[in-house]
Amino acid sequence: QVELRESGGGSVQAGGSLRLSCVASEYIAGTYCMGWFRQAPGKEREGVAAFDSDRTTSVASSVKGRFSISKDNAKNTLYLQMDSLKPEDTGMYYCALYLGVGGNCKDSAGMDYWGKGTLVTISS
Repeated sequence: QVELRESGGGSVQAGGSLRLSCVASEYIAGTYCMGWFRQAPGKEREGVAAFDSDRTTSVASSVKGRFSISKDNAKNTLYLQMDSLKPEDTGMYYCALYLGVGGNCKDSAGMDYWGKGTLVTISS
C-alpha cells in the first residue's frame, strides 16, 4: 500500500509562486505514471499535470506556460512548480499514482493511490 503525502500549499497573492511536493512512502518500481489534480469548490476534479510512464510530461492547457511537473526518484518525490498564479488556480491539489502500463494520468478515473491533498488559495 503506497501512501502519498502532499505539501507546499498555502495562500499567496496573484502573480506569486508555489512549489508543491508529493512524497511516496516507498520507492515505486516498475511501470507507473503520476499526476497532479485539483478541485475547486463546487467543481469537478481536473487533471493539472502528468508524469507519464514513458517519462514524458504534460500540463493542462489552462496552466501551460505557468506550471511544470518534475520528479526526483532519489527522494521518491513528485513536484509541481506553479508560477504566475491566478485566483482561478485556487483549490485542493492532489497527487495520484497509477501502477502498471496503460495508465492515463491526465484523467482522475482509474488512479490507484491518492494523497489527501494540499490547499492552494490565490488572492487577487
